[in-house]
Amino acid sequence: MSAIYPSLAGKRVLITGGASGIGADLVRAFVGQQSRVAFLDIDDAAAATAPAAAIYRHCDLTDIASLRTAIDELGPFDVLVNNAARDDRHEMATVEPDFWRRALAVNLDHQFFASQRVAPAMASNGGGAIIFTSSVSWKRARPGMVAYTTAKAAIAGLTRTMARELGPQGIRVNCIVPGPIRTERQAQLWRTPEADAEFLRLQALKFHLDGTHVARAALFLASDEAGGMTGTEIIVDAGVTLN
Repeated sequence: MSAIYPSLAGKRVLITGGASGIGADLVRAFVGQQSRVAFLDIDDAAAATAPAAAIYRHCDLTDIASLRTAIDELGPFDVLVNNAARDDRHEMATVEPDFWRRALAVNLDHQFFASQRVAPAMASNGGGAIIFTSSVSWKRARPGMVAYTTAKAAIAGLTRTMARELGPQGIRVNCIVPGPIRTERQAQLWRTPEADAEFLRLQALKFHLDGTHVARAALFLASDEAGGMTGTEIIVDAGVTLN
Protein backbone atom coordinates (compact mmCIF):
# COMPACT_ATOMS: atom_id res chain seq x y z
CA MET A 1 0.00 0.00 0.00
CA SER A 2 1.21 3.48 -0.86
CA ALA A 3 0.51 6.56 1.20
CA ILE A 4 -2.72 8.43 0.47
CA TYR A 5 -2.48 12.22 0.32
CA PRO A 6 -5.92 13.76 0.88
CA SER A 7 -4.71 17.08 -0.52
CA LEU A 8 -4.22 15.49 -3.97
CA ALA A 9 -7.83 14.37 -4.33
CA GLY A 10 -9.45 16.41 -7.10
CA LYS A 11 -6.23 18.23 -7.98
CA ARG A 12 -5.72 18.87 -11.70
CA VAL A 13 -2.43 17.24 -12.68
CA LEU A 14 -0.54 17.39 -15.97
CA ILE A 15 2.21 14.85 -16.69
CA THR A 16 4.47 15.06 -19.73
CA GLY A 17 5.69 11.83 -21.30
CA GLY A 18 3.07 9.85 -19.42
CA ALA A 19 2.51 6.96 -21.82
CA SER A 20 5.34 4.66 -20.81
CA GLY A 21 8.24 4.15 -18.41
CA ILE A 22 8.37 6.39 -15.37
CA GLY A 23 5.63 8.55 -16.86
CA ALA A 24 3.15 5.68 -16.89
CA ASP A 25 3.88 5.02 -13.22
CA LEU A 26 3.31 8.71 -12.50
CA VAL A 27 -0.06 8.64 -14.25
CA ARG A 28 -1.16 5.56 -12.30
CA ALA A 29 0.06 7.02 -9.02
CA PHE A 30 -1.83 10.30 -9.36
CA VAL A 31 -4.98 8.55 -10.60
CA GLY A 32 -4.71 6.39 -7.47
CA GLN A 33 -4.83 9.58 -5.40
CA GLN A 34 -8.13 10.56 -7.05
CA SER A 35 -6.42 13.41 -8.88
CA ARG A 36 -7.77 14.61 -12.23
CA VAL A 37 -4.93 13.55 -14.49
CA ALA A 38 -4.06 14.58 -18.04
CA PHE A 39 -0.90 13.49 -19.82
CA LEU A 40 0.94 14.33 -23.01
CA ASP A 41 2.92 11.97 -25.24
CA ILE A 42 3.41 10.87 -28.85
CA ASP A 43 3.13 7.11 -28.24
CA ASP A 44 -0.55 6.49 -28.89
CA ALA A 45 -0.29 2.72 -28.48
CA ALA A 46 1.33 2.93 -25.06
CA ALA A 47 -1.06 5.69 -24.00
CA ALA A 48 -4.00 3.37 -24.67
CA THR A 49 -2.94 1.24 -21.67
CA ALA A 50 -3.27 4.14 -19.21
CA PRO A 51 -6.05 4.17 -16.60
CA ALA A 52 -9.39 5.12 -18.11
CA ALA A 53 -9.71 8.05 -15.74
CA ALA A 54 -6.66 9.79 -17.24
CA ILE A 55 -7.04 12.11 -20.23
CA TYR A 56 -4.51 11.63 -23.02
CA ARG A 57 -3.48 14.23 -25.58
CA HIS A 58 -1.09 13.43 -28.44
CA CYS A 59 1.52 16.19 -28.36
CA ASP A 60 5.05 16.56 -29.68
CA LEU A 61 6.66 18.41 -26.79
CA THR A 62 9.37 19.84 -29.02
CA ASP A 63 6.63 21.77 -30.85
CA ILE A 64 6.20 24.54 -28.29
CA ALA A 65 3.14 26.02 -30.04
CA SER A 66 1.38 22.64 -29.83
CA LEU A 67 2.47 22.25 -26.21
CA ARG A 68 0.99 25.62 -25.31
CA THR A 69 -2.25 24.81 -27.10
CA ALA A 70 -2.58 21.48 -25.30
CA ILE A 71 -2.03 23.10 -21.91
CA ASP A 72 -4.56 25.85 -22.65
CA GLU A 73 -7.20 23.36 -23.80
CA LEU A 74 -6.70 20.83 -21.00
CA GLY A 75 -5.99 23.20 -18.12
CA PRO A 76 -5.85 24.94 -15.79
CA PHE A 77 -3.67 22.75 -13.57
CA ASP A 78 -2.70 22.61 -9.92
CA VAL A 79 0.28 20.32 -10.47
CA LEU A 80 2.71 19.95 -13.38
CA VAL A 81 5.13 17.01 -13.53
CA ASN A 82 7.77 17.63 -16.20
CA ASN A 83 8.77 14.04 -16.82
CA ALA A 84 9.43 13.56 -20.55
CA ALA A 85 13.02 12.93 -21.63
CA ARG A 86 15.11 10.73 -23.91
CA ASP A 87 18.51 9.54 -22.72
CA ASP A 88 20.01 8.61 -26.09
CA ARG A 89 23.69 7.62 -25.97
CA HIS A 90 26.08 9.52 -28.22
CA GLU A 91 29.79 10.06 -28.64
CA MET A 92 30.96 13.64 -28.10
CA ALA A 93 32.95 13.66 -31.35
CA THR A 94 29.85 12.85 -33.41
CA VAL A 95 27.59 15.61 -32.04
CA GLU A 96 26.50 18.15 -34.65
CA PRO A 97 24.50 21.36 -34.04
CA ASP A 98 21.18 19.83 -35.18
CA PHE A 99 21.59 16.87 -32.80
CA TRP A 100 22.57 19.19 -29.96
CA ARG A 101 19.54 21.41 -30.40
CA ARG A 102 17.25 18.40 -30.71
CA ALA A 103 18.62 16.88 -27.51
CA LEU A 104 18.03 20.11 -25.59
CA ALA A 105 14.54 20.43 -27.06
CA VAL A 106 13.63 16.88 -26.00
CA ASN A 107 15.16 17.06 -22.54
CA LEU A 108 15.09 20.69 -21.42
CA ASP A 109 13.12 23.21 -23.46
CA HIS A 110 9.63 21.82 -22.91
CA GLN A 111 10.18 21.64 -19.15
CA PHE A 112 10.60 25.41 -19.07
CA PHE A 113 7.86 26.28 -21.55
CA ALA A 114 5.28 23.98 -19.95
CA SER A 115 6.06 25.54 -16.56
CA GLN A 116 5.84 29.03 -18.01
CA ARG A 117 2.41 28.22 -19.46
CA VAL A 118 0.80 26.72 -16.35
CA ALA A 119 2.14 29.34 -13.92
CA PRO A 120 -0.33 32.20 -14.52
CA ALA A 121 -3.39 30.05 -13.83
CA MET A 122 -1.71 28.49 -10.79
CA ALA A 123 -1.01 31.98 -9.45
CA SER A 124 -4.61 33.07 -10.07
CA ASN A 125 -5.83 30.01 -8.17
CA GLY A 126 -3.63 30.73 -5.16
CA GLY A 127 -0.65 28.49 -5.93
CA GLY A 128 0.42 25.12 -7.23
CA ALA A 129 3.30 22.71 -7.59
CA ILE A 130 5.75 22.30 -10.47
CA ILE A 131 8.04 19.28 -10.49
CA PHE A 132 11.05 19.03 -12.76
CA THR A 133 12.91 15.81 -13.54
CA SER A 134 16.69 15.74 -13.75
CA SER A 135 19.06 12.75 -13.59
CA VAL A 136 22.01 11.57 -11.55
CA SER A 137 23.87 11.07 -14.84
CA TRP A 138 25.22 14.62 -14.76
CA LYS A 139 26.16 14.36 -11.09
CA ARG A 140 28.09 11.18 -11.89
CA ALA A 141 29.69 12.79 -14.98
CA ARG A 142 28.58 9.91 -17.15
CA PRO A 143 30.35 9.80 -20.55
CA GLY A 144 28.66 9.00 -23.85
CA MET A 145 25.67 11.30 -23.36
CA VAL A 146 27.01 14.84 -23.13
CA ALA A 147 23.96 16.57 -24.64
CA TYR A 148 21.65 14.71 -22.27
CA THR A 149 23.73 15.42 -19.16
CA THR A 150 24.00 19.09 -20.13
CA ALA A 151 20.21 19.35 -20.32
CA LYS A 152 19.75 17.55 -17.02
CA ALA A 153 22.32 19.72 -15.27
CA ALA A 154 20.55 22.85 -16.54
CA ILE A 155 17.36 21.68 -14.83
CA ALA A 156 19.04 22.12 -11.45
CA GLY A 157 19.49 25.84 -12.14
CA LEU A 158 16.04 26.10 -13.68
CA THR A 159 14.48 24.64 -10.53
CA ARG A 160 16.15 27.12 -8.21
CA THR A 161 15.50 30.19 -10.35
CA MET A 162 11.85 29.39 -10.98
CA ALA A 163 11.34 28.58 -7.29
CA ARG A 164 12.55 32.09 -6.46
CA GLU A 165 10.48 33.75 -9.19
CA LEU A 166 7.23 31.88 -8.57
CA GLY A 167 7.38 31.52 -4.80
CA PRO A 168 5.66 34.86 -4.09
CA GLN A 169 2.72 33.59 -6.15
CA GLY A 170 2.35 30.49 -3.99
CA ILE A 171 3.88 28.13 -6.58
CA ARG A 172 6.36 25.58 -5.27
CA VAL A 173 9.04 24.36 -7.70
CA ASN A 174 11.06 21.24 -6.90
CA CYS A 175 13.07 18.63 -8.75
CA ILE A 176 13.31 14.84 -8.67
CA VAL A 177 16.70 13.37 -9.60
CA PRO A 178 16.27 9.70 -10.54
CA GLY A 179 19.11 7.21 -10.57
CA PRO A 180 19.27 3.88 -12.43
CA ILE A 181 15.54 3.27 -12.89
CA ARG A 182 14.48 0.03 -14.57
CA THR A 183 12.14 0.67 -17.52
CA GLU A 184 11.22 -1.33 -20.60
CA ARG A 185 13.24 1.02 -22.82
CA GLN A 186 16.30 0.66 -20.63
CA ALA A 187 15.97 -3.12 -20.71
CA GLN A 188 15.66 -3.18 -24.49
CA LEU A 189 18.56 -0.84 -25.22
CA TRP A 190 21.31 -1.11 -22.62
CA ARG A 191 20.34 -2.72 -19.32
CA THR A 192 22.35 -5.96 -19.29
CA PRO A 193 22.87 -8.43 -16.43
CA GLU A 194 26.38 -7.04 -16.10
CA ALA A 195 25.09 -3.46 -15.88
CA ASP A 196 22.49 -4.46 -13.30
CA ALA A 197 25.16 -6.15 -11.20
CA GLU A 198 27.35 -3.05 -11.39
CA PHE A 199 24.49 -0.79 -10.29
CA LEU A 200 23.86 -2.99 -7.27
CA ARG A 201 27.56 -2.91 -6.43
CA LEU A 202 27.57 0.90 -6.50
CA GLN A 203 24.25 1.42 -4.72
CA ALA A 204 23.97 1.64 -0.96
CA LEU A 205 20.54 -0.04 -1.16
CA LYS A 206 20.83 -3.44 -2.80
CA PHE A 207 17.69 -3.62 -4.91
CA HIS A 208 16.70 -2.35 -8.35
CA LEU A 209 14.72 0.87 -8.64
CA ASP A 210 11.65 1.22 -10.85
CA GLY A 211 9.28 4.00 -11.80
CA THR A 212 7.15 3.60 -8.69
CA HIS A 213 10.00 4.90 -6.55
CA VAL A 214 10.04 8.12 -8.59
CA ALA A 215 6.24 8.35 -8.53
CA ARG A 216 6.15 8.19 -4.73
CA ALA A 217 8.53 11.13 -4.54
CA ALA A 218 6.38 13.07 -7.00
CA LEU A 219 3.23 12.45 -4.96
CA PHE A 220 4.92 13.81 -1.87
CA LEU A 221 6.24 16.93 -3.62
CA ALA A 222 2.84 17.63 -5.16
CA SER A 223 0.98 17.22 -1.88
CA ASP A 224 0.46 19.66 0.96
CA GLU A 225 2.87 17.54 3.03
CA ALA A 226 5.68 19.25 1.08
CA GLY A 227 4.06 22.67 1.54
CA GLY A 228 7.25 24.19 2.97
CA MET A 229 9.55 22.88 0.26
CA THR A 230 10.65 24.75 -2.85
CA GLY A 231 13.85 24.94 -4.85
CA THR A 232 14.92 21.52 -3.61
CA GLU A 233 16.11 18.27 -5.18
CA ILE A 234 14.99 14.84 -4.10
CA ILE A 235 17.48 12.22 -5.26
CA VAL A 236 15.95 8.79 -5.90
CA ASP A 237 18.99 6.66 -6.68
CA ALA A 238 19.34 4.03 -3.93
CA GLY A 239 22.56 5.80 -2.96
CA VAL A 240 24.47 5.40 -6.22
CA THR A 241 25.76 8.98 -6.02
CA LEU A 242 27.32 8.31 -2.61
CA ASN A 243 30.36 6.92 -4.43
